[in-house]
Amino acid sequence: MRVRVVSGHWAETLVTPSGVRRSVRVTVAEGRIASVQDGVAAQEGDRHLRLVVPGFVNAHSHAFHRELRGRTHGDGGDFWHWRRAMYRLAAAVTPESYGVIARRVFREMVEAGWTAVGEFHYVHHRPGGRPYQPPHAMELALADAARDVGIRLLLLDTCYLAADVDGRPLEPEQRRFGDGDAAGWLVRWQALREAVGDDPLVAVGAAIHSVRAVPLSAIERIVAALPADVPLHLHVAEQPRETAAFLAVHGETPVAALDRLGVLGPRTTLVHGTHLSPEDVARVGAAGATVAFCPTTEADLGDGIGPGKALAAAGARIALGSDGQSVIDPLLEIRGLEAGERLASGRRGRIGPPALLAAGTWHGSTSLGLRPNRFAVGDPADFVELDPGSPRTTGAEPDQLVLTATASDVLTTVVAGRVLHGSGSIRRRAGAGPHDDRVSSDESAR
Repeated sequence: MRVRVVSGHWAETLVTPSGVRRSVRVTVAEGRIASVQDGVAAQEGDRHLRLVVPGFVNAHSHAFHRELRGRTHGDGGDFWHWRRAMYRLAAAVTPESYGVIARRVFREMVEAGWTAVGEFHYVHHRPGGRPYQPPHAMELALADAARDVGIRLLLLDTCYLAADVDGRPLEPEQRRFGDGDAAGWLVRWQALREAVGDDPLVAVGAAIHSVRAVPLSAIERIVAALPADVPLHLHVAEQPRETAAFLAVHGETPVAALDRLGVLGPRTTLVHGTHLSPEDVARVGAAGATVAFCPTTEADLGDGIGPGKALAAAGARIALGSDGQSVIDPLLEIRGLEAGERLASGRRGRIGPPALLAAGTWHGSTSLGLRPNRFAVGDPADFVELDPGSPRTTGAEPDQLVLTATASDVLTTVVAGRVLHGSGSIRRRAGAGPHDDRVSSDESAR
């Protein structure tokens, strides 16, 4: 007979986008929250946590870009200059090296407090475009890395068909990204979904790289063929140059075209959305889509500052991602979202702390097709303990900790009820203080 294992966690303070709660006891069974009690004492055996927030969710990642950290920042130029270095790196990765990179990146994410990640993956084939045998070697390397680390992964398998908005064939350095046409990508996508199977940590989503890399006719075919419940992500309006080129060819903005084709909707996440017209903002908001901002990457590449507050006011959700991995720190992404708004407007407090926390947690979950952790029965047991008494956080109001803390203040990361980073503390005897009886991370994971 299967034994139902239940673990107890007691938080001095629990902060969610809905507010601040005190002395909260949460029990976990089979990776989900089994019960929640407010204003109660801890029980013997409970893990003591100081300040707890829902797990941070990384809505946009390119894991292999981590290899460019510290190697391209002094070169000057712009996004297009940086892209040449990225292409050289993309030409060199193998399934074996990608697995090593991904394990290192996913481990860094967990230690920083990310509990789930959407990996926007387009390096599918051998250099030159010949498929791997057995198939899906690159994709399965990513999936295996996520399982080994314990982070939730939505593998956003990405369609990439053209060199630019004019539909030119892929350049030599892009050929390993491509599947020939939309039909070829759909066949491989379906086979990959079957290869991954029903996995509690890893799922397969879909992505269209961009309107410059996938013709509109192919986008229309892909959207019509995908199951309605599959999350769909695509890069949009990261650079003014690509928007201007699209306008010149099609006579409308990328967002207008996507709206006309029925691409926009609650399952759609537009990545970056930095250079949107007011009309585009209204379209995205009316569709109830998500926009994934990546503030540290957008700053690193000089992309610009996106209209976060305007998008939220129009009805869009804002999520956050680490993208190019120049920094892996959800709290810096949260702070960067608000900092961009302040720099662009000259005003403080543009996006309040509850909305900032929602961007880093609940909205990311929605973007990846995951159930957000609102600390209700049945929610995934994904949460993070922050240190409210560090040199960075001492004196901060609990709900404003997201504007003072960094990844250095992440004490514990829990995914599906498993402690993947840190230890918390275990109450082993009556009267034990909240930080007595520290245990090792190995013991806490059992």
